[in-house]
Amino acid sequence: MAVLARQKALRADLTEGPLLGKIWKFTLPIIATGLLQTLYNASDMIVVGRFAPNGAFAMGAVGACGSLINLIVNLFMGLSTGAGICVARSVGAGRDKDVKDLVHTSAMAGVICGIFVGILGFLLAEPLLILMGTPNDILVEAVPYMRAYFVGIPAMMLYNFLAACLRATGDTKRPLMFLAIAGLINVGLNLVMVTAFGMGAIGVGIATTASQYASAAMIIIYMRKNRGICHLSLREMKIHKRCFFGIVENGLPAGIQSLVFGISNVLIQSSVNAFGPETIAGSAAAANIENFIYIAMNSFFQTAITFTGQHVGAGKIERIKKIALLTVVSVAVTGIVLGSLCFIFREPLLSIYIDEADKAVEARIMEAGALRMSIIGALYFLCGIMETLGGMVRGMGRSIQPTVVAIFGSCLMRIVWIFTVCPFFPGNLAVLLLAYPVTWILTITGHATCAVWSYKQLKGKKEEAHIA
Repeated sequence: MAVLARQKALRADLTEGPLLGKIWKFTLPIIATGLLQTLYNASDMIVVGRFAPNGAFAMGAVGACGSLINLIVNLFMGLSTGAGICVARSVGAGRDKDVKDLVHTSAMAGVICGIFVGILGFLLAEPLLILMGTPNDILVEAVPYMRAYFVGIPAMMLYNFLAACLRATGDTKRPLMFLAIAGLINVGLNLVMVTAFGMGAIGVGIATTASQYASAAMIIIYMRKNRGICHLSLREMKIHKRCFFGIVENGLPAGIQSLVFGISNVLIQSSVNAFGPETIAGSAAAANIENFIYIAMNSFFQTAITFTGQHVGAGKIERIKKIALLTVVSVAVTGIVLGSLCFIFREPLLSIYIDEADKAVEARIMEAGALRMSIIGALYFLCGIMETLGGMVRGMGRSIQPTVVAIFGSCLMRIVWIFTVCPFFPGNLAVLLLAYPVTWILTITGHATCAVWSYKQLKGKKEEAHIA
């Protein structure tokens, strides 16, 4: 009863009173969680880059797999976003029975999706990497790494579905704690696999998989002991049709958007692959550093979804405008500060990843990484604004519109850029990378338009209901 009372108090806390402090209090644990996860993922790159035999090739292998892994995984990861939206609305409306059914449906959906994606990625690893034009020197390391990684996908899926449910109820601290412990396991195993056993990329793949199963085990144990609205009973895990359709309705468009994003990013990675192993390694190191910025900013996307969803469920539509203003300003400030720091200290940061005996090779890797960070890192705050506005629209119950905007504004326009602009500047990496900020600006415009329209629709419906 005490746990249930605390959950109900937390529900009221998100929908009442001043918003700025509550938004940051809610977001900071998510930022810490994401940064920890990124730090542990970065350890994969750092360990193989500095300690593995043929470090540049091993680091390039881990980096080359990133966009391809996201392409396969993100369609189903979008469903976890849908689970979070549905739970947030049910919490805001006080429908505890719906929350319970959503938790058990999410757990089962995570297991099913994870097994399917794990098998798919394991089998398609080599042919897809070859299709991307991955150089043979990197392919030797990339295939076993990717296969080892996909063995852990069932655990990753289950964890993300359950963590989305916890965050939607306002609990952002438990996922942080579980991830911190799993991350320490990952770092420790990275060092053991690479330095003690002499393994390259496959060693960090095995370490990542082990940490994924550790995080899944911890969140399951916690939610089984939790007697509040997020209690998980393994015997009650099943697909509740109404809940599942709600998750799919809200999450599938986000998954499709991520899938198309993945396709555009795979095409960009394929274009980067054509520049050779040094450019691949440099770009991979820079992307890993930039991911710290993205994860911090993406936390406001999750905050926007939860706060907006709970306020929609509670019928407090008038506060959504303030939520939008505060989250957009917050994500912009976060992106500008972190992006500026990464831009200023780009060379020292890149040197953490790179330790080549051949200084000429090291110089080429550093040059490619610094170029990427000069273009993308400095303007990354635009991506944060884009994501947060899309989260606002999804929290207001519009799942199709932000997907369409993102697909056309970012994904398709990146493909158009690759095939129309880049041919006029052959061999120019800077022109290729400019596809990112140009498409972020286009997508921000579309998301802002959708957010205003969705808010007016919700406000109009509330006024009609009040008159009736």
